[in-house]
Amino acid sequence: MKNLIWYMLAATCEIAGCYAVWMWLRLGRSALWLAPAMVVLIVFAMVLTRIDSAFAGRAFAAYGGVYIASSLAWLLIVERTTPRASDVIGSIVCLIGAGIILFGARWTAA
Repeated sequence: MKNLIWYMLAATCEIAGCYAVWMWLRLGRSALWLAPAMVVLIVFAMVLTRIDSAFAGRAFAAYGGVYIASSLAWLLIVERTTPRASDVIGSIVCLIGAGIILFGARWTAA
């Protein structure tokens, strides 16, 4: 359960930081958006190290599924755009994959 909280916090930080860069480059906002982007992206990297995993690559791989689902939540909440059915199905598939990565060792160790 702790891992899920860390993953969700990491995803929020990464998406917010990347969105700040998006605001600057794609929406023509001030380059001052880069300052909070850098801070939040540093926090993202630090939060991701809190994941309970012996190997960074496995933690990062599982994080991918959470990131995808969180990005669609961002799309809905912040950008006020409804995800397509294919978006939702794709994120479910990715979350299943993330679960297999995270809990696979428990299944194969038995």
